Amino acid sequence: MQLSDSTADTCSQSCLQDCSCAVAIYSYQTCQKKKFPLSYGTEDNNLNATMFIKLTTVKKKKNRTTSVHVGSVPLGTSVFVSFMLGTAVCLGLFFGFQKKHARFPQIDLDTNFHSFSHKALEEATNGINEEIGKGSFGINFNCVIQDGEKEFKTELNIIGQTHHKNLVHLVGYCDEGQQRSLVYEFLSNGTLASFLFGDEKPSWRQRMEIACGVAKGLLYLHEECTTQIILCDIKPQNILLDDNYIAWISDFGLAKLLMTNQSKTHTAIRGTKGYVAPEWFRNTAIATKVDVSSFGVVLPEIICCRRSSVLDHEVDALEGEMKLEETVMIALWCIQEDPSLRPTMRKVVQILEGLVEVHVRPCPSPYNSGVKLVWFVLQSKIYSQY
Repeated sequence: MQLSDSTADTCSQSCLQDCSCAVAIYSYQTCQKKKFPLSYGTEDNNLNATMFIKLTTVKKKKNRTTSVHVGSVPLGTSVFVSFMLGTAVCLGLFFGFQKKHARFPQIDLDTNFHSFSHKALEEATNGINEEIGKGSFGINFNCVIQDGEKEFKTELNIIGQTHHKNLVHLVGYCDEGQQRSLVYEFLSNGTLASFLFGDEKPSWRQRMEIACGVAKGLLYLHEECTTQIILCDIKPQNILLDDNYIAWISDFGLAKLLMTNQSKTHTAIRGTKGYVAPEWFRNTAIATKVDVSSFGVVLPEIICCRRSSVLDHEVDALEGEMKLEETVMIALWCIQEDPSLRPTMRKVVQILEGLVEVHVRPCPSPYNSGVKLVWFVLQSKIYSQY
């Protein structure tokens, strides 16, 4: 676009106010505004012009704001124009890089955990290349979780308040620019998902010990921790196993803390498809019973060693200290559509340990495939050696 009877200032301002203008060239009261992509010109030694280049810069303040500056340079030839445009592109990339890194300020963390450097973590994990699982906001490489400022701070502060044998032990953390990592104690047997859904299936005793360990960890979060915590994301991928196949609950990135005077809270939907409770979809307040529902989906996966989304007519026959039917009824009880009908995790632990019996067979609800699987097991009553 070309403007006549223009001055250098009006040419500069015109480009500044025009969103599509990338470069403005002023010469002899004429202003030419250019937009990307720019075409190549021809050399003209007689040209006397000024070029205005629009650049984006970032002001380093607490409340980040973006401003657009127009710089001017005298031109003699279109070759010089091309050179300056190339310089402008480089400057744009530089400012973009600076802006990207400015978005990750240091997080204030009220913890006594050891702070690791990212270089130290790279050396300790052999270049951070051994993936062992995925969490709510990143990939786990033995101990490393990728960016996620809010979830990172939530997880670190929550773990700092918890001390239980069935919850992961945090060793330290790394907070360098974009590198936000949590360092856990390494658990050699990986995730519960890889253990259950692998070729070699665990014994009935192992399955029940794992189920009881997960239930005790949730009981601690719900009733015994200083601050009541709703984990919000119970699934086999978030449960780790140590050398003795003891279950350790991990990934607190989506967890929700309840205040002392709270029993319920409102929050956006959290969790993993297939494991979330039905009340998440009703725009109602949620409580610890959402974790109970998720446990009710995980429990039959532990019992049957297959995902709740997979329905097979050949279920492993099981036997042990506890009857399969009673275990399945616990799962059915946990996944009742009405949260008030679900048991507390304390009651679940008591039943799994054989201290309390399930007297009433719960009625299944059709809201997820996990119900179909456990109901099939219950109706079939298949038992055999493990």
